[in-house]
Amino acid sequence: MNRNRIGTLIALCLLPCAAPAATSDARDIVRSAIDHWRGVSSVSDMTMTIHRSDWQRSMSMRAWTRGDELTLVRVTAPPRDRGNGTLTDGDNMWTFSPKVNRVIRIPSSMMNQSWMGSDFSNKDVSRVDDIVDQYRHEIIGESAHDGHTLYEIQSIPHDDAAVVWGREVLAIRDDHVMVRHDFYDQDGRLVKSMQSLEIGEMGGRVVAIRQRMTKADAADEWTEIRLDAVEYGAELADSVFTLSNLRNPRNP
Repeated sequence: MNRNRIGTLIALCLLPCAAPAATSDARDIVRSAIDHWRGVSSVSDMTMTIHRSDWQRSMSMRAWTRGDELTLVRVTAPPRDRGNGTLTDGDNMWTFSPKVNRVIRIPSSMMNQSWMGSDFSNKDVSRVDDIVDQYRHEIIGESAHDGHTLYEIQSIPHDDAAVVWGREVLAIRDDHVMVRHDFYDQDGRLVKSMQSLEIGEMGGRVVAIRQRMTKADAADEWTEIRLDAVEYGAELADSVFTLSNLRNPRNP
């Protein structure tokens, strides 16, 4: 299933100063949500649907993750896309296409480009934990959501953070489920939003089963990722997360 985000003075001025304790609590909530979603390791089957005003297509994928830095995603269907894959290892990201039979390293300048033609960027599917340490976090609201407390957290990048967004706003439940994630540009304009449309139990924990990324200026263009199955705590060999395995799969 994340560097090139630049915070702005305008966004920083919009925020009141937060008490150190509140900032620490907000950071812990963000960290817990990421850990809850990925687990120590995981193997998952997903369906990604890309919707445009005049067409729609879906792809089935399998993903392997270990820790914060290692992720392998491989397309399993339809046949024309089968074998396309993405590998991330820390700050490095590579893609493979059977049609050209080439492994291509994604440079940092392309991390904000579309991932597999979707509304998710390369960055969105790589170092998702960058937000934890490269931003300062503040709880700006609390509300009720399906019997849970929902925390609204505003995250502003540090002055020296290599990031692209001016700020991000996350809505996270007290059971660590991410309900919404909004991305704002350097001028404070909403660019895109990810919303959890379905939440339920899978793999022994409550998670977001269906999430949709929508462009703020094109509501009829969106990408949904549906979690079909997941196993947390899977034993994964080092060989899973290699360029050789990206090109020539040795796992199911």
